[in-house]
Amino acid sequence: MIGRISGVLLEKTPPLLLIDCHGVGYEILAPMSTCFVLPPCGQAATLLTQLIVREDAQQLYGFATAAEREAFRALIRISGIGARMALAVLSGMSVEALAQAVAAQDAAQLVRVPGIGKKTAQRLLLELKGKLDGAAPATASTPLGGALPDISQALIALGYSEKEAAAALRQLPADIDLNDGIRQALQMLGK
Repeated sequence: MIGRISGVLLEKTPPLLLIDCHGVGYEILAPMSTCFVLPPCGQAATLLTQLIVREDAQQLYGFATAAEREAFRALIRISGIGARMALAVLSGMSVEALAQAVAAQDAAQLVRVPGIGKKTAQRLLLELKGKLDGAAPATASTPLGGALPDISQALIALGYSEKEAAAALRQLPADIDLNDGIRQALQMLGK
């Protein structure tokens, strides 16, 4: 199993990353929170990984923190929750926010994630209870002056149209940092 990968980041088109490791290019799917903390293309990057082997494919998922990878592993253990759905949950909310939602049994937080309905949210809360208690906060948000284009790209990568992304961006302050901007935009689009 591949547990960690280090190399040169060649491409970053969220949620897909391409990392060159000694001449071999690995395609890795990653949550938005990981995509936005990575260095620019051409620089060294290290990710913790999870390899998912299916009958028709082998897919590598990457994470910036151990807490993200553990949350991903907890999510994919739930019946009916696949790797793509787990990636969507971690793209829509931080590990800390997920742990808080589970602790408070707040299904409304999970329903805001695209693709998660009320019944799925309730099942997630039930199955994750007690499994995310030690979840560490995700990497700290850093202010990024021009984060709006990155927020727009993240929303489009999550399946929203350019029109929907633009409407959400108009409601955000211009100086919002990336993580908060994505979270607030997803909350607006989820209403």
